[in-house]
Amino acid sequence: MKNNESRSSSSCAACKFLKRRCTSNCQFAPYFRSDEPKKFANVHKVFGASNVIKILNEVPQDQREDTVNTLVYEAEVRLRDPVYGCIGAIASLQRKMVELQHDLMVTRAHLAYYEAKPSTSCSFLDYDPLNVVVPSVFVDTSLSGGFLDNFSQNSFGMDNSTGSTNELGQFPFP
Repeated sequence: MKNNESRSSSSCAACKFLKRRCTSNCQFAPYFRSDEPKKFANVHKVFGASNVIKILNEVPQDQREDTVNTLVYEAEVRLRDPVYGCIGAIASLQRKMVELQHDLMVTRAHLAYYEAKPSTSCSFLDYDPLNVVVPSVFVDTSLSGGFLDNFSQNSFGMDNSTGSTNELGQFPFP
């Protein structure tokens, strides 16, 4: 054993996985603890140990922890979804955000309808949710990045006069 290579009491997960001696100046030791072997195994499978070292060397010391956490997340997502990886997760979250913004917009329109309606005739029988025209006040395209432009009018795009819904007001199956 050389003088500059002192053996640590416990090897990091990276050195255990790579079956090498973990030294006191191991670049992986601060980020891949010995009790989390799957964490490094995933990162190594997707990026490779030498690429991880190159990435860590290019990043300032104070950002390395975040970099490793990002690499771990990206590796896990890439292993779950080899085709789309993180982009698939981001796209899914964006779709969900658009759906929720649409739901919020429709709810605001319903609220505006009930607030504008005289309180003496508060009946659900004369309300048709398929014919709601959303005022432009409720469409905030600055937050949605323009995604909600399509939803500023009736989002169902159905004409009730053609009988496109069944007698219960439900959408027919194709």
